[in-house]
Amino acid sequence: MNFIVLGAGAIGCYVGGRLALGGQSVTLVGRPRVVDALAVDGLTVTDLDGFNAHVDATRLRLAASLREATLDGDTVVLLCVKGGATEAAARDMAQVCRPGTTVVSLQNGVDNVARVKANAPQMKVLAGMVPYNVVLRQGHQGHQVHRATTGSLQIQRTGLSEQLASAFNAAGLPTELSDDMRAVQWGKLLLNLNNPVNALSGLPLQAQLQDHDYRCVLADLQSEALAVMARAGITPAKVAAVTPRVLPHVLRLPNWLFTRVAARMLRMDAQARSSMWDDLQRGRTTEIDDMCGAVVRLAHAHGRAAPLNARICELVAQHKTGQPENRQGMSGPQMRQALLQ
Repeated sequence: MNFIVLGAGAIGCYVGGRLALGGQSVTLVGRPRVVDALAVDGLTVTDLDGFNAHVDATRLRLAASLREATLDGDTVVLLCVKGGATEAAARDMAQVCRPGTTVVSLQNGVDNVARVKANAPQMKVLAGMVPYNVVLRQGHQGHQVHRATTGSLQIQRTGLSEQLASAFNAAGLPTELSDDMRAVQWGKLLLNLNNPVNALSGLPLQAQLQDHDYRCVLADLQSEALAVMARAGITPAKVAAVTPRVLPHVLRLPNWLFTRVAARMLRMDAQARSSMWDDLQRGRTTEIDDMCGAVVRLAHAHGRAAPLNARICELVAQHKTGQPENRQGMSGPQMRQALLQ
């Protein structure tokens, strides 16, 4: 099987790196600056469970565009670009890939499979879900990706995905197959509602989740999303240690009890942050529209409003990195107040 990782960011490099270390044929397609760094330093893959391995640059297949990648009849494209880049990536696939090529969306959000199908209808598109946080580091080990939280990948169940799961599991990427990826994606989206909270807080995820005010903001966003999903007839799947409808109640617990009840939730690298925090720091477009924006759109489609999720979209859009008042992020009380304005 020939894997093309389209979008060699943190997730793409982690999944692609593990597959390459497992003996699979992998081409990483990414921005020139990423590809150039990988060509010099290779790729180091680590995780919070102690895994640490290096892929030498000479063993990496790299490309700055899909057109430069080697495609054959057994090619599987692992789509790892941000949601805002999905349509452009799909148009590239439509021009370059053979009809019937399998594309697995390993992206945040609930709309990307539909975007690919609309722009590359000849592709076989499977929904996927990545449950964990991966951070990209530059240091003494060169280009490094580190899995900072836990969980198993999930992929839409088909005949081919059985083979994919086998290859992923053999490479140290625990993978499960699901018959209802829509429920899985909405379950993951509930967790992703913490991304803007974390980004605006300016704190590592673990420290942010140990703050009661930030957790209450997240709980309010999730409660609103759950109400919207119920109106739309969507039952989100359990993709964390706690069931979706119980999660907001757990988040609102006082700190002394939360740290005991949610110990598994807090098991993560102490310095891990959301990818949205990184996007804000670098001045890049965030995925807020694929997270809170998706809740707002679903609400409007069913005659409801989602004012809290709409408001945090505004807060992210208004955030300006580098300004003195934003360097330390918003405090928990400030965020709770801002959400109600």
